[in-house]
Amino acid sequence: MDPLRTLWETFFDWDSMREALPEMLTVGLPNTLILAVSAALLGSVLGMVLAVAGISRSRWLRWPARVYTDVFRGLPAAATILLIGVGLAPLGMQVWGPDPYPLGILALSLIAAAYIGEIFRSGIQSVEAAQMEGARALGFSWGEAMRVVIIPQGVRRVLPAWVNQLIALIKDSSLVYFLGLVASQRELFRIGQDYAATTGNESALLLAGLFYLALTVPLTHVVNAIDRRLRHGRAAGAPDDEIEDADLALPGAVGGNQR
Repeated sequence: MDPLRTLWETFFDWDSMREALPEMLTVGLPNTLILAVSAALLGSVLGMVLAVAGISRSRWLRWPARVYTDVFRGLPAAATILLIGVGLAPLGMQVWGPDPYPLGILALSLIAAAYIGEIFRSGIQSVEAAQMEGARALGFSWGEAMRVVIIPQGVRRVLPAWVNQLIALIKDSSLVYFLGLVASQRELFRIGQDYAATTGNESALLLAGLFYLALTVPLTHVVNAIDRRLRHGRAAGAPDDEIEDADLALPGAVGGNQR
């Protein structure tokens, strides 16, 4: 029982968790959300640009998008954060001072854009060609058809994959501590590390992990519910069994009552 007791005392010290909890709520959680949400927004915009460039007929747009995607998907996230955060630090000092957050958000955005661009590209290319043909027949230009018809359908189809990337961003935000953060800038993982180093107990790190779970698990279930409603056209709050009953009641439905 000694290994179990050691495990319990190392990771489940409630006093250590209670001591770290206030700072994680007031400092770590807001900073983690700032990093993740900002990087998700910027990465999604750049990712859409990469997706459209990646399906362009012009090789001058398609090839740079492909190279960008290969490079930033191939590099480890920590290496990219260090390259951007340290390499552009002199420029950052001139623009916004010693604050490492903008460069950290930029690095996370560049990483996310490579993945989100591929997600959007696959969604756009999954839309049937007849959708574009129909839009052009109605008088839409290629750009208008993409903006109004194709892209909205493609994004809706890959919504779960996009949220998965947001979840990855929430976790990758912990790597920004490589750039050096003052006390008020620390995110969840860094606060857990500091308390673990101070107390010699890892319970604060486990508490940080629980915070990450509290952020990512509900987000996954929310997007699954949204995706299910979009695919089935279900009204808000309608249970799944009502949809199945409605499907069976349709004329000509397999297994439905037809008299």
